[in-house]
Amino acid sequence: MKGSLIVCALLLSCLFCRAQHPLKVGIAGLTHDHVHNVMNQYKRGEVIIAGIAEADQQLIARYKKAYNLPDSLFFESLPALLKHTTPDAVLAYNSIIEHLGVVETCAPKGISVMVEKPLATTLKDAERIAALARQFHIQVLTNYETTWYNTNQEVKGMVTGISSIGDIRRMVVHDGHQGPKEIGCSADFLKWLTDPVKNGGGAIVDFGCYGANLMTWLMDGKTPLAVTAVTRHIKPAVYPKVDDDATILLEYPGATGIIEASWNWPFNIKDLEVFGTTGYLHALNDTILMGRKKDVTEEIKVHPAVYRDNLSYLADVLSGKLKPENDLSSLSNNLIVVKILEAALRSAREGKRIVL
Repeated sequence: MKGSLIVCALLLSCLFCRAQHPLKVGIAGLTHDHVHNVMNQYKRGEVIIAGIAEADQQLIARYKKAYNLPDSLFFESLPALLKHTTPDAVLAYNSIIEHLGVVETCAPKGISVMVEKPLATTLKDAERIAALARQFHIQVLTNYETTWYNTNQEVKGMVTGISSIGDIRRMVVHDGHQGPKEIGCSADFLKWLTDPVKNGGGAIVDFGCYGANLMTWLMDGKTPLAVTAVTRHIKPAVYPKVDDDATILLEYPGATGIIEASWNWPFNIKDLEVFGTTGYLHALNDTILMGRKKDVTEEIKVHPAVYRDNLSYLADVLSGKLKPENDLSSLSNNLIVVKILEAALRSAREGKRIVL
């Protein structure tokens, strides 16, 4: 009996250790400034970097120095990286147009991928990514900063099932900042972020995707009936090739979504407003949630979300503990996001409402 208890204890101990063991990831590209997030996770021991695929020597030198990375981690390409090591997943930190190439390389090897938002620059690329994911039985997930906001998760809980504010009638999302150049984004990041092909557009894509992602989630994975968008070029001297301000209108049966995306805000903002039949919720940021019913306005207590970062979420998806269906990082949600963005770009270009 005593021996059995010891074996059980050891098994439980092993299971606990395995659950706590950090993921081993490959990194595709270093041109996306969000890569600093995973580098800091690496410094804190929250992730193991199996290898980094990057050909630009100045970028390699910069990251080696900043994060004390050994030469052995670097490979000139993703195929070269995957020839020498098998990570649990690959995280893409390159231009949006390169996401398809990352999935084309990883999928046949059965390696799942998490990209930075949005999933793709075109619906054609997004659908090819989805086809590869199905064919090779891998996960392809999209990472948004706002996914890990406790307030957004609280809003979702309050409008699901027995809602505290009734059926959703209107959603408004503001996302943006003073501009990527103005806030000090790296030259390597700006080179493709302000390119209409490599990024797919300007602010309409860079920040419009957040609202499309949140609204698709709140609408339980429904595609809007129609999309109308207006873009502006307020700073053509700074951003000559792409828009720097966009407003996108999404039409749903019984509800309307308004996405305001800009590189012209006086400050950084990522908020969410939801108007129901009996009340109103406003997630001002990741920590403050206000609610109003009739004439009563109050700050709502926000509970900690189950997942506070992309790595813990990714680990549970890879282990099978969590099945991403219509959650914010899911492939199904982000296919609709790309469909919305493509329609918005067409609407702005042609000056008309696009029926989906």
